[in-house]
Amino acid sequence: MPDQTSHKPSVDGLRADARENRDRILRAARDAFGVQGIDVPVAAIARRAGVGVATLYRRFPTRASLVTEAFAEELRHCVSVLDDGLADPDPWRGFCTVIEKVCLMQAADRGFTQAFLTEFPGQAEFALERARAEENLALLVQRAKDAGGLREDFEPSDVTLLLLANCGVTVGSGEEAATASRRLAAYLLQAFRAETATALPAPARLDLRRIGEQ
Repeated sequence: MPDQTSHKPSVDGLRADARENRDRILRAARDAFGVQGIDVPVAAIARRAGVGVATLYRRFPTRASLVTEAFAEELRHCVSVLDDGLADPDPWRGFCTVIEKVCLMQAADRGFTQAFLTEFPGQAEFALERARAEENLALLVQRAKDAGGLREDFEPSDVTLLLLANCGVTVGSGEEAATASRRLAAYLLQAFRAETATALPAPARLDLRRIGEQ
């Protein structure tokens, strides 16, 4: 009797072979996006996954659906990092921990930063999670300032400035990207402390969308 295993539907309604193709496509997409950013040609991702372009499009009809699904887990992790930072009873420690972890996420996966900052029409769940992450970041900053740990003149655009700097450092650091990111974050967090604050030039008019252009 022929083996029917590959034709049995899984819990999510996909056959085992279709599920395997989907998983291979997502792994290939995450790998490619992480190295080259989210503008990698779809055909290159299909080749990396060992499937045809038509198979890829059956699973993911648009680039937006592929990108958002590929980075759904990373976005949930980012939101979780911010939630943990807000839950820390020490607001300054919570702020520092989030900055360190987000910088390392950026160093490890170039594609996630782009995905986080890109508008994807029709991908409502991804947009809602991203909006929650941005709101929590603003709360984290204000909480650290109110507690006296973060310098009073710290502006939301300074987070963008930090991530732009981290992007430049990690792109140019090769295998040392994580080490370089940790050191940069440590330097900058020292400068952010209220107790060591000195006068600064006016803040640049930056927002997080600028990072996605790098």
